[in-house]
Order: sequence, then structure tokens, then C-alpha cells
Amino acid sequence: MKITFITVGRTEDAYLKEGIEKYVKRLKHYTKLELQDLPELKNTKALTEDQQKTKEAELILKKVTPQDHLVLLDEGGVEYTSVQFATYINKRSVSSSANIIFVVGGPYGFHESVYQRANDKLSLSRMTFSHQMVRLFFVEQLYRAYTIIKGEPYHHQ
Repeated sequence: MKITFITVGRTEDAYLKEGIEKYVKRLKHYTKLELQDLPELKNTKALTEDQQKTKEAELILKKVTPQDHLVLLDEGGVEYTSVQFATYINKRSVSSSANIIFVVGGPYGFHESVYQRANDKLSLSRMTFSHQMVRLFFVEQLYRAYTIIKGEPYHHQ
């Protein structure tokens, strides 16, 4: 199974980039992971919230094929413990989906067309985090999930 992690915009802070790279490197031992940063929209002050979501939706949906399993990282999504997330990843890896795509949207969330295409919605927390921090939290949790699946001593219960 291949995992693609799509985000709108880039990670700017060096300490976050370093943390993300650390976990991406570790994940190479478990799965094929691809990070894709979609470009931030230009001239957003001239666009309404809905126009921004529409343009971001076009960029996101171009990256998704009908066979992909699309998961939105969304505040309205299901919250899992780390063990439950590991179970979710494990189930997806044995299913027929060749690619699972996790997406972090822009500052206003997702357009309705992206919600309609999505297979699942996942929330990392009830709290709000910066989009840059969410990237680090997600790749760390993905790494944690694989260590749980493999019974390795990273996660303690």
C-alpha cells in the first residue's frame, strides 16, 4: 500500500521540517510514503472563502484517482487513539485500496466537492493546530501506527 499525504502550502519553520523529515525517514522501513505540497493560492485577499475552497478543491481532486481511498484530516472527523489508528491503517493495508491519500486542506477547510469524494474523515484532536504542526503530528502518528502494527517498543500502554 502506498500512502500519500497532501497538504496545501509549505512547511516554513526549520524545526518542523526537521521533525517531519525524521519521521518520514523512519517510515521508509514500513511503507511507501509520498508527501505532496500543493501551492498556496495567490491573491487570496481578492477571493471569497468559497472561491478559495473551490480552487483548493480543484488542486486536491486532480491528485485523486477513483481507486484511491481519500481521507480528510478534518475537525469533524472521527477521533482515534493511536492503537485505533494503527488498526485503521492495518485494515486499509489489507484491503483492495492501492493508495490511501490523507489530505490537510487550506485555512477554511474543504469544499463540498472534496467532502463528497472523501471515503473517511479523521480528526487528530478537538483542538486547532497550525497546518504546519498538523504535518508533524500526522507523520509521527503514522510512524507510531506502524510500530504498533509491528509490535515494536515505540508506543507504550
